[in-house]
Amino acid sequence: MALEYFDGPAGRRLAYHFTAGDGPVVVFLGGFKSDMEGSKAVFLEEWAQANGRAFLRFDYSGHGQSSGAFTDGCIGDWAADAEALLRAKAPDEKVLVGSSMGGWISLLMTKRLEHIVGLVTIAAAPDFTEDGFWANFDASQRAEIMEQGYHDLPSEYGEPYRITRHLIEDGRDHLVMRDPLPLPFTVRALQGTHDASVSTVTALRFLDHAESSDMTLTLKAGADHSFSSSDCLPIISAAIEDVLTKGAK
Repeated sequence: MALEYFDGPAGRRLAYHFTAGDGPVVVFLGGFKSDMEGSKAVFLEEWAQANGRAFLRFDYSGHGQSSGAFTDGCIGDWAADAEALLRAKAPDEKVLVGSSMGGWISLLMTKRLEHIVGLVTIAAAPDFTEDGFWANFDASQRAEIMEQGYHDLPSEYGEPYRITRHLIEDGRDHLVMRDPLPLPFTVRALQGTHDASVSTVTALRFLDHAESSDMTLTLKAGADHSFSSSDCLPIISAAIEDVLTKGAK
């Protein structure tokens, strides 16, 4: 599908691909410093096309082909990007598919948007700026963030992640695991047991905390954080098909 752009909040230009098809629209929300050209997003677009399903993938500001610098962004900005784009391009029934940080953004969307009929999370990382980064930083790392304004955190995916004070402080305004989390639709959470970024403890905490009458957690033995191997990708599409079937009832 042709690359398109949407004028988002505060002048941020958001890149996206939309596949026309039957609803509900399946929306893929990517992870921290990821983009819509990743294996999962492209696989799901191909799945949607093969099944005549409407599908939306996009880049948050500072990610991929959208405008802005990654280090200027924060959870609040990226959630505002998602909200504005979804209101414009997927205003009716939709199923959210949130990967890692996209799981957190998806949960924020459930509090802001109507017509969400299902949710699939992949290694969901709600509140990771506080419970992942900040909680695991030592005193010197915390001081560096507060005084210098950032800390460069080594990453297994290439160049270090620059964790900014703005990211940490803004994240505290968008936490979802401290208050009730009603999810009144079918939820399918997927998690790899060899995920070095999001642990099964986090996945179980999410399962225990969320309020849903139809929520399951699937643990894939040996799967890592990307959850994008040839045997993981079909698990994602199967979970979406399950959610779509339940949401149509």
